[in-house]
Amino acid sequence: MIKEQSPIGDIKLAYGVDDNPSLSKKFIFGIQHIFAAFGGIIVVPLVIASALGFDAKTTTTLISATILASGLATIVQARGIGKVGSRVACIMGTDFTFVSPSISVGSVLGLPGIIGATILGAFLEIILSFFIKPLMKLFPPLVTGTVVCLIGLTLLPVSMDWAAGGSGATDYGSLINISVAMFVMIITLLLNRYGKGMLSSASILIGMISGYLICIPLEMVDLSSISQANFIAIPQIFQYGVAFNLKALIAFLPAYFVTTIETVGCLKAIGEVSEVDMDDEKVGAGVLADGIGSIIGGAMGAFPNTSFSQNVGLIPLTKVASKYVASMAGIILVVLGLFPKVAAIINTIPSPVLGGVGIVMFGTVAASGIKTLSSVEINDRNLLIIATSIGLGLGVTFRPDFISQLPEGLQMIFASGISTGTIVALVLNIILREDKKEKIEDIVNEQLILECEGM
Repeated sequence: MIKEQSPIGDIKLAYGVDDNPSLSKKFIFGIQHIFAAFGGIIVVPLVIASALGFDAKTTTTLISATILASGLATIVQARGIGKVGSRVACIMGTDFTFVSPSISVGSVLGLPGIIGATILGAFLEIILSFFIKPLMKLFPPLVTGTVVCLIGLTLLPVSMDWAAGGSGATDYGSLINISVAMFVMIITLLLNRYGKGMLSSASILIGMISGYLICIPLEMVDLSSISQANFIAIPQIFQYGVAFNLKALIAFLPAYFVTTIETVGCLKAIGEVSEVDMDDEKVGAGVLADGIGSIIGGAMGAFPNTSFSQNVGLIPLTKVASKYVASMAGIILVVLGLFPKVAAIINTIPSPVLGGVGIVMFGTVAASGIKTLSSVEINDRNLLIIATSIGLGLGVTFRPDFISQLPEGLQMIFASGISTGTIVALVLNIILREDKKEKIEDIVNEQLILECEGM
């Protein structure tokens, strides 16, 4: 029997954070998380390997190691080990923030230099995890709501590219691509809204399977990569060696700082949609898991690991917030890392199918941020903070050349719309102080709301 938790607005969770669904349901829900994250997990190593000219064998090994490390880091984050791990439904993987520093370091020191910088840089995140309490004071609902909203809004262009056929595709925006994406989106929406039990909770998975089956007769599924993949691949620790270099470390530090900020925002967002109070201790444990996960990634011969914001939208959409589901996703990822054939099958999912569900998921994240902001008093000060943060965050997302003339270190920091908006919101929240009149009005409004709720 499906349990019902307290509502998130009009949403009732089918499974809360500590609820443990049956094995079959955990597997299905876990597969959904993997489908949402898999593209991001494998794209980063593909981009880096392509830019650095790695051969096919090295690239394949790198992808398998990345998937395996992602799975191990997810298990640590979701289930927790001692004081490590947020113990919420958080999926881990390599962020695009690390693409630029990895290419710059790899072009000089090769893969050993990247691995060395990955391991050393992780200690910055580990150190920052013990100072989350003062950092958390900088994240009131005004800031977290803005960040959550930006996570969704900045990811929407990605889903639109997927829906159109993938960035750079020759048939970008074709009627077939858009039709498939809309078909998947409609199926997902209808099942989520009108489906009962598993039909609603597994709406993402069913929508993607339906889209995949439609794509086969349309010859949109390329099966060639499956035959080329090995059956079993066991990544070896430090297979390609490791080189510790101070310059390489300096190149990685801004990216680690940025992902720390993004992880705090991501964990707060997961807390919002999962009905969990993400206090400084839980957030600190989550950031610590990020650091440990990055060390695991480096040891496996892969890249840093951090929380995946795209998976936040699955929680309110499927009404499943169970940490056990995220752990199952981690286990499946470990298996996929050991069996590239299976991973290759998942990798054949056409971009329009991903786009159809991505639009719904990322839009849901943005809506969750708006919900958080709805509890904030929208006075002149707060309106300026929200407007400027979202404006600049979306600005660098849509016009990345805007920062092209900045020093490389600053480019890495502000290349992400999420990190740009987060930093701007943090700074403005500090320097734009509320006047006494606004504070009094806020107190009066809060009292009126409490009185109305008590009636």
